[in-house]
Amino acid sequence: MHPLMQTEVSTTRSHFSASRLVFYQLGIVAVLSLWLYWSTLTRLLSQWWHDPNFSHGFFVPLFSIFVVWQEKSRLAKLIPRPSWTGLVLLCPALFFLVVGQMGAELFVARSSLLLLLGGIVVLFFGWTALRAAIFPWVFLLLMIPIPNLLLNQITFPLQIFASKVAAAVLSVLSVPTFREGNVLNLASMPLEVAEACSGIRSLMSLVTLAVIYGYLTEKRLWVRILLACASVPIAVVANSIRIIGTGLLVQYWDPEMALGYFHASWGWIIFVVSLVLLYSLHSLITTLGPKETSTR
Repeated sequence: MHPLMQTEVSTTRSHFSASRLVFYQLGIVAVLSLWLYWSTLTRLLSQWWHDPNFSHGFFVPLFSIFVVWQEKSRLAKLIPRPSWTGLVLLCPALFFLVVGQMGAELFVARSSLLLLLGGIVVLFFGWTALRAAIFPWVFLLLMIPIPNLLLNQITFPLQIFASKVAAAVLSVLSVPTFREGNVLNLASMPLEVAEACSGIRSLMSLVTLAVIYGYLTEKRLWVRILLACASVPIAVVANSIRIIGTGLLVQYWDPEMALGYFHASWGWIIFVVSLVLLYSLHSLITTLGPKETSTR
């Protein structure tokens, strides 16, 4: 065999052996990580399933995987530069996991999973690979439920704000309304703006969906950021419309409209309204805004 051909075959075999070695090493690390995070992951999946406020969590990792798959050609062109500096992320990840499990702080333990993933990427492929996959990596933050302490700090002000807006608008619409905290006293019955009606559920879901929508439909980074930020006031406004609509139905139609299936269906109706408002905002930006483009 010609020496040059022997060199090429040797190089090919060496590359194949190295690839197999990396594959086996990744497999071992994946198994160990799954073992370490098993209880954390099962509790996270259980909360997604049972807590309507965070049911959108199922879609977050799926979309991150989709983004990586869509960018696979660009990522495949990167030259792997494995770096032991990945331990800068890996070691804190394991530390936070232990601290979170010992202190029963779920948010800390769950957040450490992101550091672990980042550390593994750097350890096997380098910082360039992590920078290239920064969007799907950061997006995974949306799958982690907000700590209860912070959730309560957000939920109650939203309840009061929605109550104030609904009371003011209903009064303008000639519906006698007396507000006591988060309770709207109408002529026919009191209407309580409960925690489920605070809008936090639609807020979390809409923010997630706005990020996904922006990525799929828009190349301009500033528009993506604007859509994600706009989803917050859109969700608040849409939830206020829900409460106002319920008040009008109670006053002029049937008090039973505040209860049962119809009341539950309001959540889906308002979520659709939120999507329409988000799409309308994007259409307005596309029509009136500057046309510069940016890469994904």
